[in-house]
Amino acid sequence: MKEELSDFLKTAYEYGKVKDLKDAFEEYPVDEEWHKGKIENVLKENSESYNLYEIGDIVFVREYSYPDGKIGNNHFFVIIDQDNTAVPIENFGMLVSSNLNKLKFKTNKLLEKDETNNLHKDSLVKTDVIYKIPNEQIIFKIGIVSYEKIEEYRKSFYDSLKNQN
Repeated sequence: MKEELSDFLKTAYEYGKVKDLKDAFEEYPVDEEWHKGKIENVLKENSESYNLYEIGDIVFVREYSYPDGKIGNNHFFVIIDQDNTAVPIENFGMLVSSNLNKLKFKTNKLLEKDETNNLHKDSLVKTDVIYKIPNEQIIFKIGIVSYEKIEEYRKSFYDSLKNQN
């Protein structure tokens, strides 16, 4: 494990809770999302182009190529941490889903749409798994969540680790 990682990420790796993007697309299929994985359903007329992302950013992550050649569709993630020493920068995110039926799971936290996060629908953040998101997989940033929300998601992640033992 890299020494440069935050304590949060070290813990996530230690418990085997850092996964590849393909796992997110398998568990939360985009055909169940309001945007259906289509960029044109998300883009705004004035969407800005970003190359650098920060903790708290909600980003739209592009299609993922599975080992069998099948293509997974686009999804939202909130950046929860970063490995700034790697080149290129690697982001670590939690999946954002508009499938509120999955709020029945204790580790899924409600994220109500507002003018800051720019979500089109109330959504949830899946806090029990962290996904590795290379910068080149991010298409654009759509909004942000507060530092307090990030701390809430991290606490929920730690709580899920305690409850699995």
